[in-house]
Amino acid sequence: MTIRGRVVQEGDEISIDGSSGAVFAGAVPVVPSDVVRWLDGEEVGGDLVGAVARLLAHADATRVLAVRANADNGDDAARAVRYGAAGIGLCRTEHMFLGERRELVERLVLADSDDDRDAVLAALLPLQRADFVDLFEAVRGGPLTVRLIDPPLHEFLPDAAQLGVRVAVAAERGAVDPREQELLEAVERLSETNPMLGLRGVRLAIQVPGLAAMQVRAILEAADDVRSTGVPVDPEIMVPLVADHAELAMVRAEVVRVAEAVAAERGHAVPYRFGAMIELPRAALTADRLAADAEFFSFGTNDLTQTTWGLSRDDVESTVVRRYLDLGILDRSPFETLDRDGVGFLVRTATEKARAARSDVRLGVCGEHGGDPASIAYLAEVGVDYVSCSPYRVPVARLEAGRAAVRAARSADRPDTGR
Repeated sequence: MTIRGRVVQEGDEISIDGSSGAVFAGAVPVVPSDVVRWLDGEEVGGDLVGAVARLLAHADATRVLAVRANADNGDDAARAVRYGAAGIGLCRTEHMFLGERRELVERLVLADSDDDRDAVLAALLPLQRADFVDLFEAVRGGPLTVRLIDPPLHEFLPDAAQLGVRVAVAAERGAVDPREQELLEAVERLSETNPMLGLRGVRLAIQVPGLAAMQVRAILEAADDVRSTGVPVDPEIMVPLVADHAELAMVRAEVVRVAEAVAAERGHAVPYRFGAMIELPRAALTADRLAADAEFFSFGTNDLTQTTWGLSRDDVESTVVRRYLDLGILDRSPFETLDRDGVGFLVRTATEKARAARSDVRLGVCGEHGGDPASIAYLAEVGVDYVSCSPYRVPVARLEAGRAAVRAARSADRPDTGR
């Protein structure tokens, strides 16, 4: 791009001021603000820090809505706790399978016998257990909601075109790698036209025997290991992309079987809660039936927005949504602020249905809307128990939850004039 006669090439480093929008050439030296340093536990004085501390303390004393954070590793979880999160509302386990572990996922997909699959799962178990130990230690007794693996499967497999070229070139040279040929056949067999609505979520747990069981065992063993050191734990096992109560019941039966096996091996039960992620309109509309098996629900409002609007966020946010905003069809992006009339109605309906079926059900929101002030105000009104957001948005969520409680109290005190 060319700016005021200066050409910026692909790969050149630039810096952006997220507050002002100003763009600078090169790397601009930055330091954490005093408030961020204070949130990170440093001793920082000053009027601004003192004002923020008083404001957040007042918000925490006032709010009804709990604030959790989305975190996939111990470092992020510890940061979220420092920023005031009550626990982790979403741990996305598929992020734990990237990098060096991706090869194990490939082996799992290629497994053509129970023995091969069990060998891969046995290799993954101690890795997953260590991941959860770090998380349980970081949240210091707060709830840890672990979402069972939810990847569009293509994200864990090589690109079919690139792999096909490699196999074709190798064949031309007479040096085909049997493993790559086998992998190509598997990738082509598993290729999906719309992977975001394909083999993922609860469907993957049902389709790949032993995968959910391995993760549940890792969660429960990690929880018990940490609890044995004197640190309290509060594990929640969450099934993603549920559409029907029969799916949820099938996975719950597997979870119960594993929990009983772990209890028998360790000589005592490991307490946990079992729940579902509400990301599909059908799940929201049948929440009362799902509540027969779910002790908690978490609304994944990112996917719930996509499936309600019929929009792929990755494809339309910079095209359709931007055009709709320019034309006034939308006054704000539904991916940034919760659409109250559509997605919000589903959240409210599911909340009412779930509570009617199970009075003690826990209800949370773990999409990006959980850190948006306008969305938090609506969610507090609906009556969910908590929101979960990025660790860095936790202070904002705490503040807005306090403001929502103040507004609710004022509304309750205001007399109804009938006008």
